[in-house]
Amino acid sequence: MKKSLLLLGASGNIGTQALDLLSLEKSPYDLIGVSVGKNVKRLRELLSMWKGIRYAYAEDCREIDSLKCEFPNVSFFSGETGLGDIVAQSGADYVLNALVGFAGLLPSLVSAKLGKTLLLANKESLVVGGKLVIDGIRSAGGRLVPIDSEHVAFAKCLNALNGRKAKRFIITASGGPFYGKSPMELSKATPEDALRHPTWNMGKKITIDSATMVNKGFELIEAAWLFDVDPSLIEVRVDRHSRVHSAIELEDGKFLADVGPSDMHGPIGFALDGGTGSEGVVECSDLSLIEGADFEPFDAASSEGVILPLEAFARGGTAPASLNAANEIAVSLFLSGKIPFLSIYKALRLSLGYPLLKKGTALSYDDLREADLESRELTSKAFAQ
Repeated sequence: MKKSLLLLGASGNIGTQALDLLSLEKSPYDLIGVSVGKNVKRLRELLSMWKGIRYAYAEDCREIDSLKCEFPNVSFFSGETGLGDIVAQSGADYVLNALVGFAGLLPSLVSAKLGKTLLLANKESLVVGGKLVIDGIRSAGGRLVPIDSEHVAFAKCLNALNGRKAKRFIITASGGPFYGKSPMELSKATPEDALRHPTWNMGKKITIDSATMVNKGFELIEAAWLFDVDPSLIEVRVDRHSRVHSAIELEDGKFLADVGPSDMHGPIGFALDGGTGSEGVVECSDLSLIEGADFEPFDAASSEGVILPLEAFARGGTAPASLNAANEIAVSLFLSGKIPFLSIYKALRLSLGYPLLKKGTALSYDDLREADLESRELTSKAFAQ
């Protein structure tokens, strides 16, 4: 019997690649629901192609009214709470969350609290609400399987330990399109420049986050929640060719590394297979000996894209929510040509001064949502023309 799956973010980069795998004859999943944000045209295409879809979400309810007559057997959802509602009402056992930004947190929380298996590509769920998500999963007996290539690499390496002990986590980065550039050069960077990622084909938001290195800061926080490791103790190394997706150093001095092409079909397939196996993992005495890898030094302590998210994580409370919201607004302003590239870092620094619910406070989704909205408003005002 096939397993029921809900795909959130079906029209995005990860969602599109997930559909490639779900369409394979050997797929053990029945796709019963999708979300597409504002892309109602794509939703119509998916409903026509995938006859098993019975639940669908689009951001604006006015845009989907015409679909209700065309597809009377589909239950439609929209609005701010719709992403949580579709998770709860679809009854899907597996939720693949490929949404971008804070919007992915609510469905992750609902999935966790309902004991579902959450296949997670939405890094903001853990950056903003990691404790809530992890506590919900533990309480309800659900599962969390990562999709980000770096965290899939860690999971594969841990699967390959065979009784040995891990000494250190090493997360890799491509360095993005601006690796080694001076502040003067960065001050002149255009959105087109920033979107020219050297190795990965990704959506615009994550590509800009890669250019600022904020993406790597977020991934360190993700690793903290996924693998119970202090993010400040994870070494960042730059592999300009993106051959090594991440690695673990063993106590005997050897390394386990996940090696493969810069293509997300592999990590998504790992998650769809339940997070088992270690295909692509190699063992070596020195990471620099891996064929095709091109390591260069990286000073994480001088990278604001890394240290500012980690500072928010260390402060706790609503600080990560405020920083994430400021980043989302700043990236959007940069992409629309309203602020220069370096102002993204300014937005992150400003967010660390926004009102904070203390670390010891038992936060709720509403607390995080309030901090998110306030940070968006303050950040927008700070850069108002």
